[in-house]
Amino acid sequence: MAKILAVDDEPAILEMIESILNKDGHLVTKVSDPLKINMEELHRYDLILLDIMMPGIDGFELCKRIRALVDCPILFLTAKTEEKSLVNGLSLGADDYISKPFGVMELRARIHAHLRREHREHSVRMVLGRVCIQISQKKLLVDDKELPLTKAEYEICEFLAKNRGQVFSKEQILEEVFGFDSESNDSTIITHIKNIRAKFADYDYTPIKTVWGIGYKWEE
Repeated sequence: MAKILAVDDEPAILEMIESILNKDGHLVTKVSDPLKINMEELHRYDLILLDIMMPGIDGFELCKRIRALVDCPILFLTAKTEEKSLVNGLSLGADDYISKPFGVMELRARIHAHLRREHREHSVRMVLGRVCIQISQKKLLVDDKELPLTKAEYEICEFLAKNRGQVFSKEQILEEVFGFDSESNDSTIITHIKNIRAKFADYDYTPIKTVWGIGYKWEE
């Protein structure tokens, strides 16, 4: 059982989320007014669902504030799928997004995948050229300086680095890193890769290469 915070200004959406996730044994706390979230209680939750378009404060600003306080997975619920919106949201520390309207199976699969990822054991340190990955601490360093990756960005780097030289499609990365496979969410991986490369660019370094027509690989 996981404790999940769902924030959305549409009561019907919250009721549906609660109904779906209760069947999996999860305890859902519903909040329809984002300004009434008890920030001191955020550490109690294993996962947080955030709508983007809300009155008072939007999901992006709320995500930024929450990420500064807790390390649990944050997933956006959004009807906005423009690339600019996704880049903005994921760069603020969100792990993933679910487009509205979403189905029962998709919501359950996404929640299960991110919760499962949180409980994986990490116990290795890898050094790949200029990069050092401290898996037990979920940190990636370039030239001994920590790269400020979000949780999802780190997981993608870790997976590709562990399998360096191998080419993976966007669908395979979704399946291996997040635990689900959905062609409709390729943009999640595309956006994360773009954000990762932008951070590596500060060091004039690009270990993640694009293999056109196929996918990505860690080349070192």
